Amino acid sequence: MHVCTLVGARPQFIKAAAVSPALKEAGIKETLVHSGQHYDKLLSQVFFDELGVPAPVVNLETGSGSHATQTGYIMVRLEKFINETGPYDAVIVYGDTNTTLAGALVAAKGNIPLAHVESGMRSFNQLMPEEINRIVTDRLSKWLFAPTEIATQNLKQEGLEENTILVGDVMLDATHMFVERAQELYPLESVTRHHPREYFLSTIHRPSNTDNEENLRGIFDAFGQLPLPVVLPLHPRTKAVLTGITIPDNVEVTRPASYLEMLTLTLNANRVITDSGGLQKEAYWFGVPCIILREETEYPEMFKNNWSICTGANEQSIVSATIVKPSGPQCRLGEGPEGYASAMIARSLAG
Repeated sequence: MHVCTLVGARPQFIKAAAVSPALKEAGIKETLVHSGQHYDKLLSQVFFDELGVPAPVVNLETGSGSHATQTGYIMVRLEKFINETGPYDAVIVYGDTNTTLAGALVAAKGNIPLAHVESGMRSFNQLMPEEINRIVTDRLSKWLFAPTEIATQNLKQEGLEENTILVGDVMLDATHMFVERAQELYPLESVTRHHPREYFLSTIHRPSNTDNEENLRGIFDAFGQLPLPVVLPLHPRTKAVLTGITIPDNVEVTRPASYLEMLTLTLNANRVITDSGGLQKEAYWFGVPCIILREETEYPEMFKNNWSICTGANEQSIVSATIVKPSGPQCRLGEGPEGYASAMIARSLAG
């Protein structure tokens, strides 16, 4: 069996780092393609360097642009690559980015079976481009690899139960694989001057925050009222729009952190404050309460016992959420055999 895997954004590199070895072990040949959606070295190449993932055989060099421009560019380049290097028995896509949608459309138009890893996630907010990408990709997929029980229920309600396979979360696989390496290569003192639990860790990158000056201002105004320093590895999109925003004295802006550096920072944080889906989950798995800078999340399991709280960009809600403590144990994020999602995906594809 020969599969084409398409990645293009930070979370997808991490997921591929877990799944690609499982495919190889199952005897599946994989051709890895980088769309170029994330082109900053600290958001792309560093993952292949750190995680030991074989470099993609091609980079489609998409770069930035509108959603339509980016998706269309990937489609044209990917279709040409597949026609020149195929045939393929499947195309694998991850998550909910424009790369994901482009790969799904190219596979469907080329009559190549599609596998969607992290299928069934829903925010039920169709103003989010990611939500549209998820829904369309799931509709086109032969294999719907769902990470959680709630995701499988979402797919069932949409009439997609037949092709749904509950495998658990490949991000958890990656966390198991790399957390020890992270602490060895990047002990806490190498990535921050703060001691464990004496800082908040934040990331901000979603357009609902970065493209809305009022939201961005509310978030930074809230940071200035927090009782601990806020370590903020700054996403390039956020950096580009900070003109005119006052950065409080307790906010420590740093360069984008690599995946392994972020694992160390997350593991030792007092709270995580983020609009990132992947970081929400990693905080949860490490037992670190999370403040979600969105109005909703694709992972409602994390609300149980106050382990996570959605505040949006509301200044007072963000400040108030920092004093809320979990009231009980975490629930599980999914009912699959946690830590073995990648192997289940590989076995399902191999048939």
